[in-house]
Amino acid sequence: MQIRHESSRKETAQMNTEELRENFLIETLFTPNQIEWVYSHYDRVLTGGAMPLERTIALETHDALKAAYFLDRRELGIINVGGKGRIMADGVMFELDKLGCLYLGKGTQNVIFSSQNVENPARFFLLSSPAHHTYPNRAFTKEEASPVNLGAVETANQRTIYKYIHEGGIQSCQLVMGLTVLQTGSVWNTMPAHTHDRRMEAYCYFDVPENHGVLHLMGEPTQTRHLWVANHQAILSPPWSIHSGCGTSSYSFIWGMAGENKDFTDMDLLPIPALR
Repeated sequence: MQIRHESSRKETAQMNTEELRENFLIETLFTPNQIEWVYSHYDRVLTGGAMPLERTIALETHDALKAAYFLDRRELGIINVGGKGRIMADGVMFELDKLGCLYLGKGTQNVIFSSQNVENPARFFLLSSPAHHTYPNRAFTKEEASPVNLGAVETANQRTIYKYIHEGGIQSCQLVMGLTVLQTGSVWNTMPAHTHDRRMEAYCYFDVPENHGVLHLMGEPTQTRHLWVANHQAILSPPWSIHSGCGTSSYSFIWGMAGENKDFTDMDLLPIPALR
């Protein structure tokens, strides 16, 4: 488990490319037969990935959590961006196709990840936050997420949004999770940009074609910075930072948040001419 402390606005504005990548980019999410974790001090959110191949992977606790088991005082959101997979949670089996989501609540003790096909393994993106209450474990397919089509060809942001863990979907203590699929020919996400001081956010980019990338924009609205992001990489976004991107091709991304509330629409919108 890698631990990352928060960076102030002033620190971030003075960072070079390598420093920005070290603090805000997660380059390796999916390693065969193990779980990768990054513990961020932004809202104490854990971002990670699990890719089981020929054997199963158990969700284990870490010393940094000082917990009897991983979900002793936490909740966990899981979205599969790979092949068909299975998750056993306290003896109950959940099957997740690509873009399927599973929420595991506080108190779930035994969690096992597996793939149905080693040649096309599951890739489970993981997001965990502290929890004060136990909500039931629940899975959603992408069809159950009430897909919404937004954007336009003219603004290169035609997209389908799938909301899984939120006030109107799977219940949680503070996690909010879903994903966005950009249509062919669309490359912009989250523009006009926004911030939300009430919570941090993580992006996981996937289905980025080979030899392509996403130029992710971050930083204060008047001190923007950029990071080139590849397929299956993630970004940690502080509450005060914008989080937007433009790809060299269409792509998809998971968005996950934790903080003061679970209102998906809680955004402080920024007019494009105000960005610097």
